[in-house]
Amino acid sequence: MPERAILFLAIAQTLIWASASYIFAALLLWWEADLGWSRAQLTGAFTVALLVSATTAPTVGKLIDKGKGPLVMGVTSVIAGLLVGSLSLVTEVWQFYAIWIAIGMMISGCLYEPCFAIITRARGPAGRKAIVTITLMAGFASTISFPLANSLAEAQGWQFAVLVFCAIAVLIAAPLNYLGARDVENAPWEEAKIDPVKDFHAADRAYLRQPAFWCLGLGFACGAMLQQMTVNHLLAILMDRDVLRDVAILAASFIGPMQVAGRIAMVAAGERASNHFVAICSFIAMGISAVMLMFAGYSPGFIAGFAIFFGAAHGVVSIIRPGLAWEILGGENYGAKSGTLASFFFVGGAIAPFTGSLIWKAGGYDLVLICLLLLASAGLCLYLAAQSFAKRSTA
Repeated sequence: MPERAILFLAIAQTLIWASASYIFAALLLWWEADLGWSRAQLTGAFTVALLVSATTAPTVGKLIDKGKGPLVMGVTSVIAGLLVGSLSLVTEVWQFYAIWIAIGMMISGCLYEPCFAIITRARGPAGRKAIVTITLMAGFASTISFPLANSLAEAQGWQFAVLVFCAIAVLIAAPLNYLGARDVENAPWEEAKIDPVKDFHAADRAYLRQPAFWCLGLGFACGAMLQQMTVNHLLAILMDRDVLRDVAILAASFIGPMQVAGRIAMVAAGERASNHFVAICSFIAMGISAVMLMFAGYSPGFIAGFAIFFGAAHGVVSIIRPGLAWEILGGENYGAKSGTLASFFFVGGAIAPFTGSLIWKAGGYDLVLICLLLLASAGLCLYLAAQSFAKRSTA
């Protein structure tokens, strides 16, 4: 893989994640305090945005199969950035929802899913090294977003903060996303590359009839629910446990480096750490992180333990998802399969913030944390079922 393509995509993914995704969690409490809308109303907007992403992800996957990936990633990055900037103008809750719905349409075309689909189509499982390299840098997206957004908001207001992130997305992330994806599509591979015309069969939806596909998709959805519910409610959960606001922000910022640490450990393990082994460890680590949050108010050690386990698990899951999809479902029409699986992931992540708010209203954050633990357990069971179905179908 051309080194320039890797570098461009690594920088682009870091900045677009910080600007169009983590920005919501970073500024949630500012919006709640300044706009006067409830937490449930606010998180509902992000829920709808991710649900919209789920509906557009399969279309993005088909466009990638047709070789249109670079254009999709560049254009959607620009529009997503402009929409983030337009948040500075909102005065009504319907405007807030409308903007996040539009952002949801765009992020399905510029974040990890399309980026990794393009790479995996080109290299198959051999693309894991490039994906790891990209995510090593992109793991710092939350480290950029949380402190920078809060610092800008404290200095000049949250409206100024979203305008800064708009400029970052439009002027830096968008062109780099396009150029990096273009280099991936045009690079001469030694391995056989999937031809976007010959191997694209729009009518071939046989994978939708495979139990392994549904179990894998639902397992992804559980993982996404756990991740998004944790990230979007993290500051509130920690402050509910009498953790100081500055310490809570520091803990949120520490997740990024722990994502990178998990990815470095995965690189160090090499072929000894199969995607299957890493997937199992990730679900277990996410469950442990929920337990750590339960006791976060008792000792800083539990806060640090949460950041380590959650960050590491969150970091490696994004790497192994493309490979798991290829290994369990095969490589034909990979863009379509990847896009449809992304729908599960987006839906799971979409309903998580709002669902977390409803659970919080019903039983406080103690009940939320119990639900996080149950999601980790369900995700692990569904993933193991997908592996079992896949082995039976090839036996």
